[in-house]
Amino acid sequence: MARLYTTQELAQILAQERTACLRGDRLNLTTTTTRINPVVDPFVNVEGIQKFRAFCDFRDEIHEYQRQHEVSGLVWRTFAVQGQSIHYPEVDEHLIALPQDLTVLATYKESVFEFWQRVTEGMAAYQKMGKQVPPLSVNLKQIEYQAQRSEWAFLHKLEYPGALEITVQLGWGNPKEALYQKYWPDSGCCFIHAVASGQVPQGAYY
Repeated sequence: MARLYTTQELAQILAQERTACLRGDRLNLTTTTTRINPVVDPFVNVEGIQKFRAFCDFRDEIHEYQRQHEVSGLVWRTFAVQGQSIHYPEVDEHLIALPQDLTVLATYKESVFEFWQRVTEGMAAYQKMGKQVPPLSVNLKQIEYQAQRSEWAFLHKLEYPGALEITVQLGWGNPKEALYQKYWPDSGCCFIHAVASGQVPQGAYY
């Protein structure tokens, strides 16, 4: 019986394949572009689209391998900020979360959210959902409401000159689909940004 690939091996394979596609070593030559108009068409980078499609096709095969062999898409991350750290699971950027992975994420939601609360104590909080601009100022009660209705939580931080932004992503459903409006209400998320009082969140991730 053939040995199964691990999560780490699949992630590494995808990273290597992505690099190969970007170099042009892999092209999906069946990919064509829709003619837009004579003015725009000359600026469409067909080779770039072929590279991207080649990687997407390979990634889809890896995702199917995960499903067939029940290989987790979770990787463990250490998030450090304000002199504190937490070790928790996230979905690898190129892999998918299996049903059992969502169960694991759910068990860590509270500890991730509580960590965010602890390291952002005294900071101003803003909520951003979907393409909402600008973020809305929120209080503790509103934040806890979002946490209660969520199923998983991820952390992000953004450091720029003289400032720090610590964000918790609270979501439900499929983490890979949560950012896209078309998957509502089955999957979705909101971001709670914490910044020093008087600062405006930059929200680089969203």
